[in-house]
Amino acid sequence: MNETAPKPSDLTAAGQECEHEHGPREPSAWSPRAFARAVRLFKALGDPARLRLLETLSRGAACVSELAEDGEPLSTVSHRLRLLRNEGLVSGRRDGKHVIYALADDHVAELVRAALEHGSEP
Repeated sequence: MNETAPKPSDLTAAGQECEHEHGPREPSAWSPRAFARAVRLFKALGDPARLRLLETLSRGAACVSELAEDGEPLSTVSHRLRLLRNEGLVSGRRDGKHVIYALADDHVAELVRAALEHGSEP
């Protein structure tokens, strides 16, 4: 008996034959660079303390001393903000001796809100 192996497009993730007909899938419109940047964004969002900072900033701009929680060292908060700034998630503007941080744009607020809503689901 000469059996031929099914084509990869005929298999599901479990290795079983697909029960329905489907056409070819269109290639992604996103560039490899966009995927790499998105991965860096998710890594930056992947720390609870940094996500908490972003959520706080989604409620309004603040300086480092306002963002430090429970006696947390200002240098720790500054380090987190620097990482978030390097990834384009927050921006800072100088106001005298202080730097006032804010979310970079509405996309960041949407990401934070969506992540926390999804995390709140049962």
